[in-house]
Amino acid sequence: MTAEARRILIEAAQELYAANGVAATTPREVLARSGVGQGSLYHHFPSKRDLAAAAVAQTVDDTLGSAAATLDGADEPERRIADYLERPRAATAGCRVGRLTADPVVMGDETLRGEVSRYFAELIELVARAFTEQGLDAAAARDRATTAVAVIQGGYVLSRALGDDAAMRAAVRGLLELLEPAPTGPDERSRHE
Repeated sequence: MTAEARRILIEAAQELYAANGVAATTPREVLARSGVGQGSLYHHFPSKRDLAAAAVAQTVDDTLGSAAATLDGADEPERRIADYLERPRAATAGCRVGRLTADPVVMGDETLRGEVSRYFAELIELVARAFTEQGLDAAAARDRATTAVAVIQGGYVLSRALGDDAAMRAAVRGLLELLEPAPTGPDERSRHE
């Protein structure tokens, strides 16, 4: 039960951090959400920071794993990029990792901030690899990947602010249109006008 209790505590913390942030979540709330005893909490996580470090790292790993499952797939790179960008998102809830950048506890702690930085660096690298497979040089692929991640994060912000996931979908559609090859002949240009 000890490994199971640890997992349950981390999951409860992840849910609460996604809803309220690390700064606003107390160990007592994590205990109540988890149903695990207080002794187990302090056995596995002697401090609130220890719990936060484990939960934030797990959130980063889970989120990167989900992105990698799409971006490192067997399809053509164009399809994988589009699938990643278009995948269903509860955009009004915000990005579980992106929201942590507004949390003073996270940004004020080197380890927690490092996990958030690791997420974005590794996500950009995942997306950049797919762009490189399309034939772009490394610098151009990284620039496009950074743009794609920024559009997704901006889509989360707009969706939360507007209370509508449509903002994310519009941002993704716009990015995908920008990524299409430019028309080269009169027939292709007329299709895009």
